[in-house]
Amino acid sequence: MGRLFGTDGARGVAITELTCELAMNIGRAAALVLTKSKPAGEKAKILIGKDTRVSSDILEAALTAGIMSVGADAVKLGVVPTPAVAYLVKHEKADAGVMISASHNSVEYNGIKLFAGTGFKLPDEVENEIEALILDTPEQILLKNGTEVGRVTELDDAAEMYVDHLVSCAGIKNKGLRIIADCANGSASATALSLFGKLGVRCDIINANPDGCNINENCGSTHIERLQEKMKSGKYDVGVAFDGDADRCLAVDETGALVDGDRLIAMISGKMKAEGKLKRDTAVVTVMSNLGFHTYMTEHGINTVCTKVGDRYVLEEMLKSGYNIGGEQSGHIIFLDHATTGDGQLTAVKLISMLSQTDRKLSEYNSEFMEYPQLLMNVKITEDKKGLWDKNEAILAAIGEAENELGSSGRVLVRESGTEPLVRVMIEGKDAALVEKHTNRIADAVRTELCG
Repeated sequence: MGRLFGTDGARGVAITELTCELAMNIGRAAALVLTKSKPAGEKAKILIGKDTRVSSDILEAALTAGIMSVGADAVKLGVVPTPAVAYLVKHEKADAGVMISASHNSVEYNGIKLFAGTGFKLPDEVENEIEALILDTPEQILLKNGTEVGRVTELDDAAEMYVDHLVSCAGIKNKGLRIIADCANGSASATALSLFGKLGVRCDIINANPDGCNINENCGSTHIERLQEKMKSGKYDVGVAFDGDADRCLAVDETGALVDGDRLIAMISGKMKAEGKLKRDTAVVTVMSNLGFHTYMTEHGINTVCTKVGDRYVLEEMLKSGYNIGGEQSGHIIFLDHATTGDGQLTAVKLISMLSQTDRKLSEYNSEFMEYPQLLMNVKITEDKKGLWDKNEAILAAIGEAENELGSSGRVLVRESGTEPLVRVMIEGKDAALVEKHTNRIADAVRTELCG
């Protein structure tokens, strides 16, 4: 991770950590770095999207000012999903794109994600160049004046252009499916009603009334239990839940059982393989994927490649080796034939298309998975203790004890979050009691050593 950018852009508590000044400087530096090959006298064009947080408007104003102050034009997209920015940057032949969102985080946080003109998130070396310009050589940021400053415009039909792209990726045959979609009071609130209407399926939309403060609040993919309760009414064939910026999707089958990212990747990969569309018969996932996922994939003749946690690492592997599906257990799934980043609503479209082409219920697919007991705990740490967990003797001793007792029938994964001051402790194994015991022990050690 860099000094400003984590695993998914710059993120922090809005206004006090991710300040207006910092947002303005990111806008300036990003505009200069991402458009430095632009011919002299030709103004660059940078798109700006945002989620529904109350702080997004403030940061949008700061970013817009920063971009324009170095001579680039800013095009405001309004409230759109993160993958809409990625799609529209390329579609509109823009030089770069910015998304203002803290994704699944609570409302007090916000973030800035940057996209190149290709629609892909920036590689580490480019983010490092932007960071260096802001932190080390700010005197190299030269401001324009007079007629050389940039202009600001709005792309009024941005959301509908993106929706039309999603519809073009669908293959729905049975339009009698009954769907319920949870928009997390976030970016999907601007697109879901139009999307499912154009798909021609019967869909009820919930949590699509953002007020600036209720994004991800007891709803969406971070609170999937609310959708599970709705599914128990028996009215629906499938439920889908998005996070705040709609780049993730989790699903719920008609019985109320969770269908996480692992299962979605496996099911859709199987369909792609049957149709001859799964490149190299391979899916890319992270080390967080359940051991049961790997068992399922082996049984269905699908190869898996694992990366470290983070969708950028999944994408890097997909691009390097020529794969076309990959993602994370959290529901961040990349369909490289159609998108350059994870897309929750595209995932929903692919799942619904799959179900519409068969008589099988989602629960039938779901029941094919043998899932190993897995427990994940997020332990909040203080800012000054970041980067220390893997150097702490007490924490390492607890990890070693767990690995010794679990042996080959389980695994331990401890890592620091790239977006929040958290240490994530995940243990998986055949014995649920051992999994719970050691997860609690390691979490307690982190709490004792890094929270005070």
